[in-house]
Amino acid sequence: MSAAHFWRNLRALVAQSTVVVDRPRGSRHPRHPSLRYPLDYGHLEGTTGGDGSGVDVWLGSLPDRGVTGIICTVDLGRRDAELKVLLGCTPEEAQQGLAVHSAGEQAGLLLEAD
Repeated sequence: MSAAHFWRNLRALVAQSTVVVDRPRGSRHPRHPSLRYPLDYGHLEGTTGGDGSGVDVWLGSLPDRGVTGIICTVDLGRRDAELKVLLGCTPEEAQQGLAVHSAGEQAGLLLEAD
């Protein structure tokens, strides 16, 4: 399998899903109030991510809400690994999302879409 196949399937999953924003830009994390969301954050309705909830998404400011990348995360505290889909994110916005997932016991890796 190629990377192109991965990105094609991810784009199809996004296209077939409704994006739900449950944490708007500027809102605080419910369990960690010191964390403010730098971008809209939510999930793809009707999907399942690594934590059993919907696949997580960061929404950027680009008019085209296409897949611009993913952030792969490992959280030693929660003992899990997930991916966060970047939709319509500029490179700067992708870095803001990455910073959220690169603190404390979390580590993130940013992969830009082909």
